[in-house]
Amino acid sequence: MVMKRFINSFFGYISMLSEAEIKEILVRQRETILSKKYGTERTVLRELESKINLPHVVVLTGLRRSGKSTLLRQLIKKHYKDEDFYYINFEDERLFNFPASEFNRLYEALIELYGKKKIFFLDEIQNVINFETFVRRLYEEGFKFFITGSSATLLSRELGTKLTGRHVDIVVRPFSFLEFLKLKEADINKESIYKTETKIEIKKYFEEYLINGGMPEYLIYKDPELLTRVYEDTIIKDIAVRYKVDNVAVLRQLYSFLINNFANKFSYNGVKKFTSIKSVNTIKKFISYLEETYFAKTINKFDYSYKKQIVNDKKFYVLDNGFIGVLSKKLTKDYGWLLENLVFNCLNDNHEVFYYFEKAECDFLVIKNKEVKKVIQVCHELNEKNRGREVEGLLEAMNKFKLKEGLILTNSQEEEFKLDGKKIVIKPVWKWVTEKEDI
Repeated sequence: MVMKRFINSFFGYISMLSEAEIKEILVRQRETILSKKYGTERTVLRELESKINLPHVVVLTGLRRSGKSTLLRQLIKKHYKDEDFYYINFEDERLFNFPASEFNRLYEALIELYGKKKIFFLDEIQNVINFETFVRRLYEEGFKFFITGSSATLLSRELGTKLTGRHVDIVVRPFSFLEFLKLKEADINKESIYKTETKIEIKKYFEEYLINGGMPEYLIYKDPELLTRVYEDTIIKDIAVRYKVDNVAVLRQLYSFLINNFANKFSYNGVKKFTSIKSVNTIKKFISYLEETYFAKTINKFDYSYKKQIVNDKKFYVLDNGFIGVLSKKLTKDYGWLLENLVFNCLNDNHEVFYYFEKAECDFLVIKNKEVKKVIQVCHELNEKNRGREVEGLLEAMNKFKLKEGLILTNSQEEEFKLDGKKIVIKPVWKWVTEKEDI
């Protein structure tokens, strides 16, 4: 009942704001964005800067608090001199469900306050129904838009109706390991991973990153409540409110089960046994909602048949390891699963990823242009108990897809050997990540 009232309040009619109130909001929001710390310059900023001269609307999507607003701040300072822009933040509760038909009132107030500008920065735009009509109109008049949002499907659907071919999308993720090192002001270069002294330093930082993840505010303030709040806002604002899910308890129950079983195989029918949700379609729908917020991702077992991909067991990964430590109810940390979750998020940046399982299992198949390019196993440590199993799964996948080389990622081991004429590389995740990214 409480949720119904909250939803009705969120979507209900908002009393008309006076011009003075609108100006007060806009002035305060501009002060807030300009007073925001510049922060650690993100790698994705380079991609964002490359879109400045395009006429297209630039759309930044990603999980709440993953750094979208900070990226806007960095762009405003570097390219618009903290002056030549308009900024509106629709996460402000006073602007929730602000009618798109009233956008002109905001625009007129901005002109009166700051003169005529051609650049708009619109934060959390998904909170405005039909926002794309206003964006399309001013886009046609030559205005440049940078907009952020935390719902992939919602933004793509709404932009697709009015701005097909007129927008470019950039996904903002939590800090990568190299960005984490940058935040820590670690003096790392391409030679560092080969020097004993700096290798020790990198490994120490990696152990911290493996547990704490890359959510910017959490790394700075170390308060678990920050991650809990992101999770709660994702459930309430981005899922329950937006999709009008009245029974929030079942959402929490489902998501808690998945988070506590991250990186493990699951089936929709199996989930039914551990939750009070009795409909497979509802389970699918609720999981898709969580994926749309960028909080998590499921992957399929590889199969050439798409129908079989759909019905086979899935694997569930959380966007950032920090959430696992804060939200999981497990009493001990399983570093092998944490490594696997981290590796998946590195691969998920720009690859299509499956897991493989026939006689044996291989953690990841990396697909490019509909062809398997890499096979990867992940384990914390290769030892007498698991070495045969890990190598067997990797080798089976290599033979299946006619690959000459396979990769096993571990916490600290490193070696190479040949088996049945195929090369198997064993490498620490920290080294693989630093080589993978551009230092």
